Amino acid sequence: MAAGSSIIANISSNLSNTYSYLASLYPKDGVTAKTITEARKDNTNYLTLNQPFATYLQNNFATIDKDGDGKISAEEMQNLTNTISNAGVSKAELSQLAATGAIPQEMVSKIMENFDEMDTNHDGRVTSAEISAYGYACNKQEKIDEENYKKATRTSIFYGSDESTDVSSYSILSYRYKNYNS
Repeated sequence: MAAGSSIIANISSNLSNTYSYLASLYPKDGVTAKTITEARKDNTNYLTLNQPFATYLQNNFATIDKDGDGKISAEEMQNLTNTISNAGVSKAELSQLAATGAIPQEMVSKIMENFDEMDTNHDGRVTSAEISAYGYACNKQEKIDEENYKKATRTSIFYGSDESTDVSSYSILSYRYKNYNS
């Protein structure tokens, strides 16, 4: 889940970069629904325009354009990326980004599957910190389970295994005999 925690930073960064690129293409008109559509259809932008994030901006244009002037301003874009960076993303935002291909489906599936457990403050959004903490907790539990399995499968920690050179299989007496034979 370590990669999952960086997904929030990647979303914010890619949205910002896509916005900046669109703004540079249309300095007079600004980033409007029309200019986003034009840029997405222009084949010369194929390698430089991040299509999935441009699609996200286009699909959420009315929500991002808070003042309703028909343009996404730098301030409105900054507010969006700050919200994503600080407050995280919602299930709906993750679903939309996954649908556009902006983020790997496998990672989104893992996050969506465990979204409610990750969202520890129950605000409907997951942050990088929440994803990291969940990943850490899962890894910790996995190690605990492995240790418990080892304990359960060893019939005696007193005698251990004679066949193994693995230190974890030594018995309490192994060190005494090991030192004696050296």
